Amino acid sequence: MTRFPTETLPYGVFSTPGTAPRVGVAVGDQVLDLTTVQVDVPESTFAASSLNRFLALARPRWTSVRSAVAELVADGAGTYVPQSEVILHMPVEVGDFVDFYSSINHATNVGRLFRPDSEPLLPNWRHLPVGYHGRSGTIVVSGTDIRRPDGQRRGEDGPVFGPSSALDFELEVGFVTGNANALGEPIPVEDAEEHIFGLCLVNDWSARDIQAWEYQPLGPFLGKSFATSISPWIVPLEALAPYRVEPPPQQPEVLPYLQTNGPTAIDLRLEVEIVPAGASQGTVVTRNGFADLYWTMSQQLAHATVNGANARAGDLFSSGTVSGSEPGTLGSFLEITKNGTEPITLDDGSERTYLEDGDTVILRGWCESADGPRIEFGSCTGTVLPVR
Repeated sequence: MTRFPTETLPYGVFSTPGTAPRVGVAVGDQVLDLTTVQVDVPESTFAASSLNRFLALARPRWTSVRSAVAELVADGAGTYVPQSEVILHMPVEVGDFVDFYSSINHATNVGRLFRPDSEPLLPNWRHLPVGYHGRSGTIVVSGTDIRRPDGQRRGEDGPVFGPSSALDFELEVGFVTGNANALGEPIPVEDAEEHIFGLCLVNDWSARDIQAWEYQPLGPFLGKSFATSISPWIVPLEALAPYRVEPPPQQPEVLPYLQTNGPTAIDLRLEVEIVPAGASQGTVVTRNGFADLYWTMSQQLAHATVNGANARAGDLFSSGTVSGSEPGTLGSFLEITKNGTEPITLDDGSERTYLEDGDTVILRGWCESADGPRIEFGSCTGTVLPVR
């Protein structure tokens, strides 16, 4: 459970035993049931099992509802339910899922591991936000157990089939879109944030041995598509305004349709904790920052739609693994253990190259400053179960 200050007001979908899922806003350690208050939205917008109806209303309505909810919270209006008593569901019905590769540190680390005798970054990487379309049907809400996948892997005498022995986490941040652009009409980079409702944490689970065998020539497939976890609360973009910062410089200069100005990055701090089965406490294996991402959210959305593809309400776009440049800031075991060749020791004395059955992975994110509230994202968790 996370205590959310009133400056956050994140949206999610919840139920209580015997009741249907509906939309709520987290306030402190409570959830305000939005079906019990009057705000300017069409009837049944919040009596729904996802945020999609609300997301489709566009930013002016998002802004007015956020202001109205803040006033209702200040007045104590509506019905509140303790977070400890609710069941949290998928916050959005994801239509399309795009996973980017936007951390220059992660891309460089992976390039050095897999192409040690050549340039770590491929020629296109600094010119466009590289990404691929994932599988929306296997996106699950935080707290859902993750089954170790079977798959085909490279063996000494040809391919072999069996459980992945290189199951990994990926520390990512995602954004969900709201009002759609028409098919055939790209979203200009300067207008991209008008279509971005809010952010969540993402763990794009990865079976590295399956991925390594299958990814050429078309890229990720079964090594990624078995599960992706997201945090249950969507933090509105407006809540993050005090934590805007300038993104890293881009060299060479990008093409005009990707050029941005001003503080388009967000100073969001991130960490990953691994809790082994039966352990009383976990080990934080990485801490880093979302602001280091080379490609910003606006650039990602502009590039994803530049060919005329439309983004719909509830689509999920994820950053790709967020990694820093120093030890202790790497966003996956692939990097931390150098593809399993350098094990790390957890606080309980056990070693890891990749995830073991029973391990629980916890992603956390927050924004804070000396003169502002701590804006938390809650957590994104998943526990690894053995292969069936």
